[in-house]
Amino acid sequence: MSGFRDSASGSQPYKDPTPLPDSVPRVQELGVTSAPLKSAAFFIGAYCKEYNEDFMLCKNEGRGDPGQCLKEGRRVTRCATDLINKMRENCLEQFDAHWNCLELNNQEYYACRKPERTLNKCMFEKLGLTKTIPGTTAGKKQIHEVEKPIYTTVQR
Repeated sequence: MSGFRDSASGSQPYKDPTPLPDSVPRVQELGVTSAPLKSAAFFIGAYCKEYNEDFMLCKNEGRGDPGQCLKEGRRVTRCATDLINKMRENCLEQFDAHWNCLELNNQEYYACRKPERTLNKCMFEKLGLTKTIPGTTAGKKQIHEVEKPIYTTVQR
């Protein structure tokens, strides 16, 4: 017989009933919520491009077997962890300002262009990374570089 067990009321810490086998090496999770991930997303895409592409190729070839791509997934996680740590070491103030703005503005980029510009500048100066949005028409200004955008927190 099964029953509901409230995890908050238990006297013992939660233990995963289906742990990974010992043959699968452990990898530390990123340890960030959605706002910092969204703030760093384009930089992660550029910094970890090769690992991401390997992972996506593996997933497409795997035909539904998630266990086949664990190694590639761990590489992506390690790369993202490395970048998040570098962002914290080099651009902590700008990174915190941008993701806090996203957190307070329903995760909308357009509401946080000012802190985004300072983060982009810091990332370029300290780490040599630029924010590039995939699929933008060549020769057209990237949306985050537009000086007077149509969509802002106050509509015109």
